[in-house]
Amino acid sequence: MTTGTASPAPVAPAPVRRSRPTWLPDALVVAGYLALAVLLTSAQWGHPWRLFHQAGDQVLFEWMLAHAAHAVVEGENPLHSTALNAPDGVNLMANTSVLGLGVPLTPVTLLFGSQVAFCVAVVSCLAGTASAWYALLRRRLVGARSAAAIGGLICGFAPGMIAQAGAHLHMAAQFLVPAILALVFRPADAERSPWRPGVGLGLLVVWQVFIGEETLVFLALAAGVFALGFALADRVAARRIAPALLGRLAVAAGVAAVLLAYPLWFQFRGPQHYAGMAFAAHGFQLDAASFTASARQTVLGDDWLPGLLSPNPTEENSFFGPGLLVLAVVIVIWLWRRPLVRALAGCGLVFAVLSLGTELRVDGTATGVPGPYRLVAGLPLLDLAVPARFALVCVPVLGMLVALSLDRVRAARRLPAVPGLPVRLLWAGAVAAALLPLVPTPIRVVPVAPVPGFVADGGWRPLVPPGRTVVAVPPVTGAARSPVMLWSARTGLAFPAPGGYFIGPSGPDDPTARWGAPDRPTSVLLRRVADTGVVPVLSDVDRRQAVEDLRHWRAAVVVLGNLTNGDPVRRTVDDLLGPGRPVDGGWMWDVRSLAG
Repeated sequence: MTTGTASPAPVAPAPVRRSRPTWLPDALVVAGYLALAVLLTSAQWGHPWRLFHQAGDQVLFEWMLAHAAHAVVEGENPLHSTALNAPDGVNLMANTSVLGLGVPLTPVTLLFGSQVAFCVAVVSCLAGTASAWYALLRRRLVGARSAAAIGGLICGFAPGMIAQAGAHLHMAAQFLVPAILALVFRPADAERSPWRPGVGLGLLVVWQVFIGEETLVFLALAAGVFALGFALADRVAARRIAPALLGRLAVAAGVAAVLLAYPLWFQFRGPQHYAGMAFAAHGFQLDAASFTASARQTVLGDDWLPGLLSPNPTEENSFFGPGLLVLAVVIVIWLWRRPLVRALAGCGLVFAVLSLGTELRVDGTATGVPGPYRLVAGLPLLDLAVPARFALVCVPVLGMLVALSLDRVRAARRLPAVPGLPVRLLWAGAVAAALLPLVPTPIRVVPVAPVPGFVADGGWRPLVPPGRTVVAVPPVTGAARSPVMLWSARTGLAFPAPGGYFIGPSGPDDPTARWGAPDRPTSVLLRRVADTGVVPVLSDVDRRQAVEDLRHWRAAVVVLGNLTNGDPVRRTVDDLLGPGRPVDGGWMWDVRSLAG
């Protein structure tokens, strides 16, 4: 009998599981932010004669983007332009010129025009801000990707961000804020040399200045309040990180001072600089009841209540709803032992009360109670700040608190007080209930009169020699809208024009800030006709004044496009300058002989 061993059965190799790229989940989060931003701007894509509801502000920023592209291509000084307010020009460093957005977007502006560039900028601001906060949360504060994603969603798409995005690119563009904070508040065990992070911080500060100085001021104030709160909450940690932090700030200040010396000189001392503000900034404050209300651009929003509780549709910065505020209070109580949470809570509370302005208002009624903002309203920089915008600091505070809470429950399994009830499910339901009423809706649009074909197609070119201007009717007066700025933006600053929507000095010897250029009598006359539709009885004095104003503007042609009261305006201009002739999209008066 022989014994042997059986041959072993062949074993199939285990299937190789392909691991998912580590960057893919992060890319999907960013793609989700981008998709949401595109959806919110969808009412304007492909519709050139629609603007977001605060149309005048969109026209301003379209022009700024067109100017940045024009300056890059032509090699002109980006801090000043004579394409508007001819012959004096506009100090663009002293206005919200968003060069930090316009220069990178130059290819988009040149290829697709100022409207597409504006929409791309809005999408970039919203999605970029959300993505930047997501990255900071994911790298520094939370371990759960889902927690960071929801925190970034709040930071980028809160009602205040949507309200600002439809009009104020400089306030919606907050994608550098997390990067700046990441360099300011580096971990204690990070690289100890202040030079590399300090230089990076200085460069980011310079970039932010060319996007929006107001956001940088709010960031500096918020970072200071947060740092003070954290130092009070954890003095040992504060003393340990203070030397390195101060070193980075010193290096950053030196870098920024060198690079910003000329631009800031130009802003405050250059041509067409001004002093003060063109409007009463203190009047833009929030109602205390706005913090629990629904903003216009949310699924539960309407026009009536927000109109009572905020200065205008673009300043609905505090409409968080009751659910999110209650959730925030619960989170602060729950995680109170963490110094980070105490510092965040203190920072958010300080800026929430400052947004209430100099007098407390509740449900649209002035209470006579002085607001905390009175204590700081006279300080430099703060005397020019819009109080309502302080509430924007609360947006990332709430986003971080929610992210921290979601990350905290990730490791928890069950609530001791409620046997069998999963903590994650309970808390996810609470967060969803708080956030669902804040879901944003597409930004509303309004129609705008098209650029006359005579202007858009260049029919004016043979009539406008170098050094002469195209005068749009009616020329702007004060803060009123003028068609010329949209015409200029949509044609790539093809012609110089008087007037425009900007802030400048009240006169050659008076630097007091005002909207637009100093009024000319003919501007005031034509604006009144455009507003009322009433044709005035003119005198020879009015006609001589019109010629004088045309000479001041160095006018070559006067153009009237589509206006509500276009016929009365046309008849008035006929009486002032003589009969005009119809052109594609409007009327034109050749005034080269009159203006000399």
